[in-house]
Amino acid sequence: MALPINVSDLINRRVIESARIEYKGDWNPEPILHSVCAFANDIDNWGGGYIIIGIEEESGMPKLPVKGLNKSSIDRINKELLQKCNLIEPRYIPIVEQASYEGKEIMVLWIPGGADRPYKCPAAFPTEKAAKSEKVYYIRKMSNSIRANQLEEKELFMLANNQPYDDRPNPAARPEDLKSSLISEFLYAVKSDLYERSLTRPVMETAASMRLIGGPSEWKRPLNVGLMFFHERPDDFFPYARIEVVDKPDPTGIGMTEKIFAGPLDRQLRDALSYIKNYIIKEKVIKLPHQAEAVRIFNLPYAAVEESLSNAIYHKSYQIGEPVTVTVTPDRMEITSLPGPDRTISNDDLMNRRLISRRYRNRRIGDFLKELKLVEGRNTGIPTILHAMRANGSDMPLFETDEDRTYFTVILPIHKNFLMPETAVAPKKKQRRSLPELKALVVVTLAENGNLSTSELASELGYTKVTSTLSKALKELMAEGIVRYSEPEKVRSRNQKLYLVKEHVQAAPGAE
Repeated sequence: MALPINVSDLINRRVIESARIEYKGDWNPEPILHSVCAFANDIDNWGGGYIIIGIEEESGMPKLPVKGLNKSSIDRINKELLQKCNLIEPRYIPIVEQASYEGKEIMVLWIPGGADRPYKCPAAFPTEKAAKSEKVYYIRKMSNSIRANQLEEKELFMLANNQPYDDRPNPAARPEDLKSSLISEFLYAVKSDLYERSLTRPVMETAASMRLIGGPSEWKRPLNVGLMFFHERPDDFFPYARIEVVDKPDPTGIGMTEKIFAGPLDRQLRDALSYIKNYIIKEKVIKLPHQAEAVRIFNLPYAAVEESLSNAIYHKSYQIGEPVTVTVTPDRMEITSLPGPDRTISNDDLMNRRLISRRYRNRRIGDFLKELKLVEGRNTGIPTILHAMRANGSDMPLFETDEDRTYFTVILPIHKNFLMPETAVAPKKKQRRSLPELKALVVVTLAENGNLSTSELASELGYTKVTSTLSKALKELMAEGIVRYSEPEKVRSRNQKLYLVKEHVQAAPGAE
């Protein structure tokens, strides 16, 4: 990659601040590595810096005539530089350019502020006496690379935590990758005063006004959020940044259809929702006796689907090359994104459908989606989903993740009336069972059928869902040691089953 500025201007400090340039007369790996680490940490958010090897410094300026490097040594320096930079944690490799200045060969190391800061490196290279050296954090103070003290280390970690991925400059992109037409469409949609000016101003000016550009003055780059909304193919920069909708009417895959929605995040979200609304969501009108108005229900309430999918786009990590997937089966819709929820949301919160996030993975993405009215305000999305499901008469959604929080799935059950044949009538009201009677029936059912999930057990008992009485019966049977979970450490697992403890199988009436 070429340098973003003219080498002569760089050497003579015409466009770059002096604190961001360091001169080295020759290859001296230890202090150079410390400076690479310091520039990469970029504690003052200046955009990193440059190390010029082959020019000595004199009173803060390049010493003339230029010393230069032997051509035969440049390959060796490149190899040693790579070897030494592998000692930085996390790994950081500067951009290296060989150049000629006043007839002499020099090397320029360009060290932009790193996306994975803070970085640390060995304070000293291993010797015969000390096989391993302590790794420490280095920062720039004025024109020097120094070891960070305890307070400065805390500041480095705070800087890292306060720069979400969507708000970072993308080194692989150029300002011209931002499309003025998409920016103007957005400004028009949100009724911004900036819209009229965006039609005549250069895209760089409009993007800067919207804080879509970052980096130092000589190396301006689009922020990731700008590429996600204002580039025609965000997946050029963020692999699999798309939505995949799979309609699977049969477990064998017969009749399965798959649709892929790509493009700017707001467009792919709208297109996917439009497809789901037109081809997945179905309405049923039920005429009830002794009631003038018919009841209208949906297999899935659109408001719940809209909020669930929008939240998946909002909270997914775009550093993970996996799409948001929507899988529709006869009994449910599953919306999965990676990774899982922040650990500030406990497992109990998930079970009780209380998802109040204290940290946001993609603040800027959320801001744009809110401006477009594609997501709800702070922590109101889940209540919207619950209200929509309840108003439609649907069973409540489930929120699923694993122990390591590697994924997050929202399960929206299909309304039970869409699971029955079209000719089926409303089920007759069942006689209320006492708790002891229900406990006995649970034992018999498990003895006859083997391991069952709670929903399968409810179905065997003639219920359309897990009732509060059945839940109470199961709780008491577990406390008595008669019934257990097959995966007690993962209560919400999709593979979870109930089973009858062996010594109670023979005691069950009718058991062999």
